[in-house]
Amino acid sequence: MSEKDNITMKDIARELGVSVATVSRALQDSPRISADQRERIQAYAREHKFTPNAVAGSLRRSKVSPLKIIGVIIPQIAHYFFSTILSGIEEAASEHGYSIIVAQSDEQYEREVKICESLLGHRVCGVIISQAKDTMHYEHFQKLLDAGLPLVFYDRICTGLNTSRVVVDDYQGAFTAVNHLIETGCRRIAFYGSDMHLEISKNRYNGYRDALLKNGMTPDPTLHLECDNRADAEALTPALLRRANRPDAVFAVNDDTAIGVLYTAKRLGLHVPEELSICGFTNGERAIACDPMLTTVEQRGHRIGIEAVDILLNQVEGRAPAGSVERRVVKTRLIVRGTTRGI
Repeated sequence: MSEKDNITMKDIARELGVSVATVSRALQDSPRISADQRERIQAYAREHKFTPNAVAGSLRRSKVSPLKIIGVIIPQIAHYFFSTILSGIEEAASEHGYSIIVAQSDEQYEREVKICESLLGHRVCGVIISQAKDTMHYEHFQKLLDAGLPLVFYDRICTGLNTSRVVVDDYQGAFTAVNHLIETGCRRIAFYGSDMHLEISKNRYNGYRDALLKNGMTPDPTLHLECDNRADAEALTPALLRRANRPDAVFAVNDDTAIGVLYTAKRLGLHVPEELSICGFTNGERAIACDPMLTTVEQRGHRIGIEAVDILLNQVEGRAPAGSVERRVVKTRLIVRGTTRGI
């Protein structure tokens, strides 16, 4: 770049390897940027005779400054677990004087991309997200970060970006559940899980696998089914339960799937839990509405929502450095009911 060229914030960001938002904040002496980073950016701007665009700055102050509104992207509002998280988010946001804008991706990547674009236009101060099942590309999330918006992921986290997150202890929850099944006499335990590109499915599978290995049992790949909803469980389970060497237990990635297994087992004339033990993962209202009531891992969604807001507002209000990453884990607990045997 020649000295006659007018250097821009984008140029500074590219040369120093930071985001445009970081440059903007540093040039405004924002406390959200570390003192060293502010001095480095300001020195570079002075050296290259950077002159702010007064008109653009006025527009930013009048039209783009964020409001006390938090954007929330949820995969499915009707899902019990996500609805409890949303309740925690709304409660915590309201306590701190913030409102929320909620959008449902309905598990669709394209819809998720459009939601992110819309939230930018709504001047939100940050976004709390659980990504859709089929999201494999993350440019739309990166655009939010480039615009200076803090992001906090919950449940389904984006492993392609280094961002803050709140998750339940999926691995330990699964390990405890499967160990319970083994302690109650089960020896062929099937795993019903989501697509393995999702971190929660990997973690729950790893907990399942390690519980088997700890008890001297070898995981059987024929007992690992990709199935994470009731309809698919009802479609796939009959063939599994009609095998000569059928499983004597099922650990499912969520309650809806587990209830689909329960319904199918009863329809086929199997006694639960005497002939088939079943354990889910959520502890939603349906877990106590089935017969027998479902043994499951409690996720504590309300607490996840509260923690997500706390992390986000720490960044929005300057208590945490801009760009900082915080990871929190909410503990699970096993709720033993009628679909598993007594010890």
